[in-house]
Amino acid sequence: MTTKSIPIDIQNQALAIVEQFNQQKLNGNSTYIPRFKGKFLYLDRVDYGRTNEVCRLKFTGSIDDWDFAIFKFSSNKYDPDEWFMPGIEHVDGSIEGAMLCGMAAYPA
Repeated sequence: MTTKSIPIDIQNQALAIVEQFNQQKLNGNSTYIPRFKGKFLYLDRVDYGRTNEVCRLKFTGSIDDWDFAIFKFSSNKYDPDEWFMPGIEHVDGSIEGAMLCGMAAYPA
């Protein structure tokens, strides 16, 4: 599916998934902050008051099948080809899997 932006209903579902993850999986010192731009969902995380990029998901047409790219601080870019990092086993196309990977790759 080719799309220029993520449909509003998918954005709302994504927001609910992130909010549920924040409430159930995080300790209160960390919070994922979703932001949308075009066909991408960016997942930043606030840890102890500091905001950092974590990963980017590309919408492929399904709420359960996103393309994943980790943020690499060494290049200051998102890298969809990086697959050698802690937490990669969580990357399954889901938003929750991406956030779990982010927690392992960049612990708070």
